[in-house]
Amino acid sequence: MCSTLKDTDSISFQDAYDWLRSFDKYGWIFGLERITLLLEHLGNPHQGLKVIHVAGTNGKGSVCKYISSILQKAGYTVGLYLSPHVERFSERIVINNHEISKEDFARLVSQVRPVVDSMKKQNSTPTFFEIVTALAFLHFKNHPVDYTVVEVGLGGRFDATNVVHPLVSIITNISLEHTDILGKDVASIAFEKAGIIKDHVPVVSAAIDDARVTIEQVAEQRNAPVTWIDQTMWKQKSHHGKEQEFMIQGSFKDYSVKTSMLGRHQGENITLAIAAVEQLQMGGVYLTDNDIQDGIEAATHPGRMEIISEKPLILLDGAHNPAGMGMLVETIEEDFSAYRLIVVLGVLKDKDLKTMLSMIVPISDVIIVTKSGNPRAADPQVLKEMIEGFDTNKTVFVEDSIPDAINQAKSVAKQKDLICVTGSLFTVGEARGYVFHGEKRSETF
Repeated sequence: MCSTLKDTDSISFQDAYDWLRSFDKYGWIFGLERITLLLEHLGNPHQGLKVIHVAGTNGKGSVCKYISSILQKAGYTVGLYLSPHVERFSERIVINNHEISKEDFARLVSQVRPVVDSMKKQNSTPTFFEIVTALAFLHFKNHPVDYTVVEVGLGGRFDATNVVHPLVSIITNISLEHTDILGKDVASIAFEKAGIIKDHVPVVSAAIDDARVTIEQVAEQRNAPVTWIDQTMWKQKSHHGKEQEFMIQGSFKDYSVKTSMLGRHQGENITLAIAAVEQLQMGGVYLTDNDIQDGIEAATHPGRMEIISEKPLILLDGAHNPAGMGMLVETIEEDFSAYRLIVVLGVLKDKDLKTMLSMIVPISDVIIVTKSGNPRAADPQVLKEMIEGFDTNKTVFVEDSIPDAINQAKSVAKQKDLICVTGSLFTVGEARGYVFHGEKRSETF
């Protein structure tokens, strides 16, 4: 699928990657002006794509994975654009489970870089995420895909991905997150995420209360029909080991589906995915019931409720906000109640630390606080003091690196213990790399 490097003027992969990472310093700058200009200079590669666009607070990535897997089972070639990545940058840009190659990446950067350099001279420098978004759209144009599943980076209305005109828009659930950027209340955040709704394009959403009211208002203004998902539309039939089964109520029929993704909340994610592909079916896309069932069963999402070791039992989950932490706590209490819980916790300092800690501390027997290599990582000593503020008797260890924290967890773990690594996708990514590769590694492509 991925072509080899032939262009004599293409830069090396390492030069290309170093150049892209140099844009980290620009952070998040909202607005569609830069991405629109960048894409125009590149021939608007996104305009020929048939897109499923996914926004929301939690579950976006899982919904994207389910939909992509279903479409692939039906025989379609599917582009998948996700963020952030867990271990490798190349996880962000995928075609039919094949991550973008170093050769293709270098070739794309050699194409994009002159345009970006020109924009910099005009004081209109694109952000890291905007450049990556352009690279993804170019990749999906160069390796023609039938459908493209696109996850919103942050918010929706001014997110770089919001240049697309999708076949269906999905807004998962909405809770407080990035309040310094998106707004101080759920209604304000919902308004930003509802910005992905386009005129006459069907919407699927699991939002409730104030968020639902806001989305309804925006959808009505844009004459966009909305399919609402609620908890009466799915039921967990069974869960054991690494698999659970749900009964999902669709628009056409009920579906009995199995998934290797853990957590009762996957019922909502699967229902959203099925409702979205039903909208595609109504738009003329050919999909069978077996495609839906087989696609859901085949879907995986590393770093989210993922068991990566049996002895000792290690569960990874990138819960990084109170809603995500609540889902993790619920899953542990339902599926792992027989285990003593050892938590390896590394979070970013700009998150709602007190609320997240108030949820995970009571169910934990041992907590090992640590930090990832991300410069935004919270100081483990500060986390320790906050935990002791909740429970002075809690056993807390402080480790300055993820590998040291994993080793400490293994040293205190007994046969019926669960080690849960959580708090941030950065923490989970480093832990996953260390457990599988046995050494501390810097981020890879």
